[in-house]
Amino acid sequence: MFQLRSIDWLLLISVFTLFVLGIAAIYSVELSQAAGTFLNVKKQLFALGIALVLCTVVALSNYQLLRNYSLILYIIGVALLIGVLIFGQLIRGAQGWFALGPISFQPVEFMKVALIIALATYFSSHVRRPLGFKGLVGSMLIMLVPFTLVLLQPDLGSASVLLGIWFFMALFARMRWHHIVGLCGIGAIVSIVSWVFILADYQKARILTFLDPTYDPLGQGYNVSQAIIAIGSGGLFGSGLGFGTQSHLKFLPESQTDFIFAVIAEELGFVGVMVVLSAFALLFARVLRLVIRATDDFTGYLLLGIASVFFLQLLVNVGMNLGLFPVTGIGLPFVSYGGSSLLFSLLLIAIVESIASRNRRVRQS
Repeated sequence: MFQLRSIDWLLLISVFTLFVLGIAAIYSVELSQAAGTFLNVKKQLFALGIALVLCTVVALSNYQLLRNYSLILYIIGVALLIGVLIFGQLIRGAQGWFALGPISFQPVEFMKVALIIALATYFSSHVRRPLGFKGLVGSMLIMLVPFTLVLLQPDLGSASVLLGIWFFMALFARMRWHHIVGLCGIGAIVSIVSWVFILADYQKARILTFLDPTYDPLGQGYNVSQAIIAIGSGGLFGSGLGFGTQSHLKFLPESQTDFIFAVIAEELGFVGVMVVLSAFALLFARVLRLVIRATDDFTGYLLLGIASVFFLQLLVNVGMNLGLFPVTGIGLPFVSYGGSSLLFSLLLIAIVESIASRNRRVRQS
């Protein structure tokens, strides 16, 4: 009973709201499919069932033990990223999935969790504020290994999220301004080299389409154009679940993953969009509240890393639906279809619940 009183119910309500909206949108999209088996809905619910079991164990455990396993988790994550380059399945131009029959697993989702824990351990144990050059280089090396492996898939979107996680945590460590300016210069050079030698043609086309939406209106620009039409047609209350023309008439590609935000906007309108954004706002408020109350550096870094991964994915996904960012294949946390993403996103929430539970015990003792 004490454990139930220690739960952050507002955090769970925000996540539950996002999941319900997501499963409703996935169900709505599958209504238009001829098979009528609702396989994706069943897979998402199956992933939820597994996640609930694992999350209960994590939430009831002492999150401080993650320090002891940070290196092991990091090595496993790197090994999985190497393995997927050799044995992985090519899906939508990226070799980033392990296929096990009808079930697929995306190791970069595991790596996001492992990287947050590894960086939180490193920053709290080996770095003093403000962040010095040695700490900056050390933390960058921890990030650059998985970052490079994910780029080789190639998955620019997920690699950018890994980079963003490091950047937010480094800022929290009070990275110096001249280091930021220097990194921006290095980033510019790397961007030029990547454009010439690394980026695939379809990734270049996405960036060109972002800079000029009329560049390829029937190719790379088609998805964004249809998403904007869907969002604009939603109005105040939307057309209703199951009545969205863009997704049901198959004008909107990847409607269950990359562009599920557009589906919600079309079918539930401005009200539905505000519910989604309000749920995320509540989630961030609850996590940042714990950051302020953190009693040790490891907890603070861990919470900030968790907040940053959700914020980056929300920003990129909504941004690409609105044509503000290139299409990078980043789903909306808890909402988009994807068992791996849902599982590890919920595991991060379980870690937050473990922190919230123990903080509440300390204040009441």
